[in-house]
Amino acid sequence: MKDVAARAGVGLKTVSRVVNGEPGVTADTAERVQTAITALGFRRNDSARILRKGRTASVGLVLEDIADPFYSALSRAIEEVSRLHGSLLFTGSSDEDPEREEQLALAFCARRVDGLVIVPAAGADHRYLEPEIRAGIATVFIDRPPLGLDADTVLTANASGAREGTAHLIRQGHRRIAFLGDSPDIHTAAERERGYREAMADAGLPVHDSWVAMGPTGPERVGAALDAVLAGPTAATALFCGNNRVTVAAVRQLRALDRQVALVGFDDLEFADLLSPGLTVVAQDPAGIGRTAAQLLFARLDGHTGPGRRIELPAHLVMRGSGEIPPA
Repeated sequence: MKDVAARAGVGLKTVSRVVNGEPGVTADTAERVQTAITALGFRRNDSARILRKGRTASVGLVLEDIADPFYSALSRAIEEVSRLHGSLLFTGSSDEDPEREEQLALAFCARRVDGLVIVPAAGADHRYLEPEIRAGIATVFIDRPPLGLDADTVLTANASGAREGTAHLIRQGHRRIAFLGDSPDIHTAAERERGYREAMADAGLPVHDSWVAMGPTGPERVGAALDAVLAGPTAATALFCGNNRVTVAAVRQLRALDRQVALVGFDDLEFADLLSPGLTVVAQDPAGIGRTAAQLLFARLDGHTGPGRRIELPAHLVMRGSGEIPPA
């Protein structure tokens, strides 16, 4: 830095301000400093800076599966906010396994990340993080609330979104609507089923047990469940699918059966507008969830204290055709 300061004809503090993006430097002076930096090949010593601040400029993200498009968009948003704060993002997938989630989170802590963003695995008890939080690890949960722990949480309004999607099918004239969801012990799945049942109750419609199928999202299970809800004298005329993986499996099964059934899915899909008819969905905002969570995390790192905050972002209906098919 001394060499840069001498070449640019400024003081060390001015060089520091330019390197760290701090205010108080004129445009001409900043340009001289940047020219000197380029000429001398100067690189900021991040290791020394980290030691001075007592941080590692890193954040750990634990989510269910990075291959899921919802989590990919969410992860990218967290990465962008982290980059703006000069931090790197490290990511691991829990595969919906509480033990693996704990191992990943504690491994990140052992490597001294400044904070954690976690999508909780179903059934995980998050009290294992209490010592880490007391030690100063900022922690935010997303998509699902933690168990046994008070912490900042960012969610989608799952129940109201599912209620809106189901009500939309009811407005098209459907009275026998099936719900195909994820495992009921997952918070989002249970909330979306609740929203579906509330919409049916609001319309004075019964829910037959045969219309609700919860479980793993693999194509075999979803395909069998779809066959069941479309069979018999009380066969459903419309489907509400509880997440993107269920929706994809249902669309494929309907194609195989050569059947057109009204369908609304929870979560948008990249190819949704390319189908015929286009796919009607209740869309979340994964990027908004990620940005909000990262902002809460860095607010904690900057000194915010107090009880955990819970933020719910709305979901909204996107009509493209599949949810507007009338009853046969």
